[in-house]
Amino acid sequence: MVQTMFDPSVLAPETIRRLSRREYDHLVALGVFEDERIELLRGLLVTMSPQGGPHATITAWLVQRLGIALGMDYDVRGHSPYAAGDDSEPEPDVSVSLRSAGVLEHPSTSLLVIEVAESSIRKDREVKSAIYAEAGVGEYWIVDLSGSQLAVEVHTQPTSRGYRRIEILRDGDVLRPTQLPAIAVPVADIPWNR
Repeated sequence: MVQTMFDPSVLAPETIRRLSRREYDHLVALGVFEDERIELLRGLLVTMSPQGGPHATITAWLVQRLGIALGMDYDVRGHSPYAAGDDSEPEPDVSVSLRSAGVLEHPSTSLLVIEVAESSIRKDREVKSAIYAEAGVGEYWIVDLSGSQLAVEVHTQPTSRGYRRIEILRDGDVLRPTQLPAIAVPVADIPWNR
């Protein structure tokens, strides 16, 4: 019965009222979601999965590694909002943008976005991938912790309908972001319990 209550087709012809990013940011500024881990995806408030040790460790390692390698010309953020469009403000695990002096807004362009995925792998592949591609994010990595082997999905060539190219890299491969030629990260270096 609870499932039926939330099936949008049951509500027809009424629709679910979605939030715009502007409305969401206003509610955040008012402190409405102060103690909640949520993000705005396609106008809907979506709770974020709790982070396990490997997830948090890998995210921190990537932020530090990219930040040191790129220096102060780039803005390397961890777990920070990304203004992906009028109806989406995801909080990727890592995002890399060119630094804009004096700008205090969430970035709306990004050279690289990374999600570290364990329980969120389906959402990261099906929902967030489309949002990032539509926003023109040049490259999107999913560090997949859900299997028995560490794998990194590299999504490139964004279009309005998703990424044209998806490549899976594993031990022995090197991550080389297309728009950040100074970066080379061996997959084997990622601190993952094997």
